[in-house]
Amino acid sequence: MIVSASYRTDIPAFHGDWFGRRLEAGWCDVANPYGGRSYRVALAGPALDGFVFWTRNAAPFQPILAEIARRGVPFVVQYTVTGYPRALERSVVGVDHAIADIRALRAAYGPRAVVWRYDPVLASDLTPDDWHRRQFARLAEALAGACDEVVVSWAQIYRKTARNLDRAAARQGFAWRDPDAEAKRAMLRELAAIAAERGMTAPLCSQSALLVDGLAPSRCIDAVRLSDVAGRPIAARTKGNRPGCQCAESRDIGAYDTCPHGCAYCYAVSDGARARAAFRARDPAVPMLGGGAAGDGG
Repeated sequence: MIVSASYRTDIPAFHGDWFGRRLEAGWCDVANPYGGRSYRVALAGPALDGFVFWTRNAAPFQPILAEIARRGVPFVVQYTVTGYPRALERSVVGVDHAIADIRALRAAYGPRAVVWRYDPVLASDLTPDDWHRRQFARLAEALAGACDEVVVSWAQIYRKTARNLDRAAARQGFAWRDPDAEAKRAMLRELAAIAAERGMTAPLCSQSALLVDGLAPSRCIDAVRLSDVAGRPIAARTKGNRPGCQCAESRDIGAYDTCPHGCAYCYAVSDGARARAAFRARDPAVPMLGGGAAGDGG
């Protein structure tokens, strides 16, 4: 099984202490986010095929990545870098830090071990179309040779996303919008062309209705890429998490409302204050991120 860590929170940036303890234990427990029973996920042994990490700051996680590599377990890092204004990304590390981090990952673990994400694309008066064109081109130029792929997608405006964006807009004095499908396709077409000029493919994450020439559906949990990193085949069936998702089957070990980055558009946080409180109250000794009793569990 491929372990995803995690599209529900930023484990490398904020929960490395918890993950390191669970790695040593060889397992963790995960709360079902939809109210079902919790389940156990192996983090070592023959049941583990590899890891996909999702982050905006892998620097605090470097010792753990080195330990995973020492154990011979393959991993891929999905690394989001957008460089949005602070009104939209409250406490994300700076672009220069992230670029250096990605280049260090590439140097240490090879050209297939890291994927850049320019995700989500958000339309606002702080980030109009021209801003996205310039920003994406600047980042693509800086990351050329370090990444062969940049995952793109437009912001998914769920009810909680709209609520959080409205709160941030009122507080910070900006306006946001959700463009029509044709406007989104036009921007994606331009971003794909910019990426291609820098030697990168630009797959689109879980938005098949917006596919245009130059884009293919993304496989963020990518068994082929993980196989390339491992140097051996890793078999996993396609089992997406939502319509249009082409990801390989995996188990995610994160928890919603535990990331304090403070991104206004985040789908994984219903309330920023709650997420910051959960982070302050975290206990790295428990087997379940975001809660659960401490102990070895057998």
